[in-house]
Amino acid sequence: MEKPSLNLVATSADGTTLFTSSSNRVNTFVLPSTLLSRQDDGDDNSPLTLTPQGTLCLPEPTSAIAPCPYFALEQPSTQCLLTASTDHPIHLHHAFSHQPPPSSPSSSSVDDDDSTSSGVVSSYKQHQQPKPLATFRLIHAETERYLPITSLIWSYPGTHFLAGSTNCLSLFDVSRPDLGLSDTPLLTIKTTGPNHKSGKGARTVGMKGTVSALALQPLSPDTYGSLAGGGGNVVAAGTWTRNLGLYDLHRAGACVATWNVSQAASLAKIGGRGVLQTVWSPCGRYLVVNERESRGLLVYDLRGTHRLLACLNGRDGETNQRLSCDVFPGTNAEVGGFEVWAGARDGKVVVWEGVGMKEGSVEMSYDFEVGARESAVGGTAMHMSGSVLATCSGSWKFPDDEDDDESSGSESESQSESDDTDSGSSSSEGSSEEEQSRASQQRHGRARPPQAVVEETSLKVWSITAGNVAESGHQEEVNEPYDT
Repeated sequence: MEKPSLNLVATSADGTTLFTSSSNRVNTFVLPSTLLSRQDDGDDNSPLTLTPQGTLCLPEPTSAIAPCPYFALEQPSTQCLLTASTDHPIHLHHAFSHQPPPSSPSSSSVDDDDSTSSGVVSSYKQHQQPKPLATFRLIHAETERYLPITSLIWSYPGTHFLAGSTNCLSLFDVSRPDLGLSDTPLLTIKTTGPNHKSGKGARTVGMKGTVSALALQPLSPDTYGSLAGGGGNVVAAGTWTRNLGLYDLHRAGACVATWNVSQAASLAKIGGRGVLQTVWSPCGRYLVVNERESRGLLVYDLRGTHRLLACLNGRDGETNQRLSCDVFPGTNAEVGGFEVWAGARDGKVVVWEGVGMKEGSVEMSYDFEVGARESAVGGTAMHMSGSVLATCSGSWKFPDDEDDDESSGSESESQSESDDTDSGSSSSEGSSEEEQSRASQQRHGRARPPQAVVEETSLKVWSITAGNVAESGHQEEVNEPYDT
């Protein structure tokens, strides 16, 4: 993609900073101090333009990020975040590390080989980043390869973080990374458990699959929205195989319960193809399960029975794109419960109120548009005050075959005209060889796939008043430095 689409947004612990992820870039935005005062004055309601104060260009696309749980804008030592990429260790980066300016290519090289090598070096310097503050490795013992990290959670007090991978959870110590003693997991929790033989063969006990979602249970309602933002001991993990598991970190990762959500989703008729997000309610009693390609959200009551409490309907979520959600304590005293804010495929944010107070099928309370109708709202993050909502949306498409045929036909015509004017046989022979090689690649299935074209991608910050979005819609659009 020429312009990566935003697929994730997260807020810092103090609520002053936003983090976005798009392909291999992680951007850091500091919200202006006059964010809400401009809305109250009413003099100028035109959207402000946000530019990233920090940009990280990683070697591979980002699979997960986790900001520091005690992030404070006035303390530079706390301004860091964890990033996970494919075939690389987990890195601890400073949030405001800028990309160095690109170096000019060498003009003194005469040979083609020298110019090519200088171009490679120049390209490397353009994408070179400052050295990470710390590195944490999760390596397969037999093959010595890096295990894929699909989820991260870094909770208060910030001395440890948890990483999810295939059939395991890994606990790392981040309190002393400078000593080089904690780059390997302190504790590895196998989610599959032992195999038990029955009459039909071996049966796996536990939760099998890639851990794609992690959430830590809050201690009490008072901790939600504070600087702590968590600190419980029970972790809710979800997998792409639609399994859920509860693990107690205070008991060396002992498994509390495991179950599958496929039957509940089938009864609710909402679809789903793998858990992509688990979110605890502010009170720590309920668990919201968000699946890919699902038209709703599942709410489980975890007070002993682990039973399905409700299904939140009304979201257009039949897409393979990531659509996240967020929760907030209920602002309506008459309704009670808590609120769930979720992005949809049709460019809307869907809101449910009074979650936890109703059973069965629960319809949405209201929704509002945040972007174009074709742009899916992939990221939704509520500010701790409840008065600001951050959303990121994006859409892309692949060029049509007809357009490709027309473009290729025009290119071939222009190429033939240039060949006639040059009257050179070598160029025509070269073009015929290229056509033959391209046809050979297509026959053998090695043709390069068409490049996706990003139509729209943006980060917007909305002002929320009285449990709804103000009609004046104070929003902040992103101006990201995508040019390379």
